Amino acid sequence: MTKFDREIMEILEAYDLTGTVWSAATLTGHDPKTVKRYIEARASGRNPYEREPRPKMIDAFLEKVEEWIEQSKATIRADVVHEKLVKMGYRGSARSTRRAVNAAKSAWKAGKRRTYRPWIPEPGRWLPFDWGEGPKIAGRRTWLFCAWLSWSRFRVVIPVWDCTLGTLVACLDSTLRRLGGAPACVLTDNAKTVTVEHIAGIPVRHPQMVAACRRTRGRGPGKISVKLGCATVCR
Repeated sequence: MTKFDREIMEILEAYDLTGTVWSAATLTGHDPKTVKRYIEARASGRNPYEREPRPKMIDAFLEKVEEWIEQSKATIRADVVHEKLVKMGYRGSARSTRRAVNAAKSAWKAGKRRTYRPWIPEPGRWLPFDWGEGPKIAGRRTWLFCAWLSWSRFRVVIPVWDCTLGTLVACLDSTLRRLGGAPACVLTDNAKTVTVEHIAGIPVRHPQMVAACRRTRGRGPGKISVKLGCATVCR
């Protein structure tokens, strides 16, 4: 139970007088653990008169909520946030989500931008891929097509003889078939099989890759966009 300000003041005064937790507890008539908690709060620089917030189920997801608020410029609705959090394993109530979203929006509108933290992926959104050099077989060079779902860490590794456009499309097709669907974005670097050139700083996508991306319309509409300087094939 939280103590009144006067009781906390008496605890701190008794401790300053005696110098020991047990003596201060005896003088004030409180449990030594309670006295120790307030003494440690003051020693660590925290305000002992402020009630410590209780841990909540949504605390582990606050970073993701702040990220969505930042990306949407505080326009995303609380019910949309709650639906996304449930897919990520959140088991709290929609009311707690609404409170967290309102607090994050208020902080954003007040100019308190979120602190950028390590990237937190979302289910079904990102599928990065890249090429790796494989072992030489009979003196011939080989390549490894490596793709992974950022959320589940599910990986697909396909050994190939080259990394040409046709091989890349075949590897992507095989990967999507193994996944049973298409993620929201496929992320890679600016290889010539994806970006043929840059004009005035604007990347020009390979026309055959654009056409292959549109072939995923059975899983979702295809388009090409740019994300953080990397080529991003989005559905």
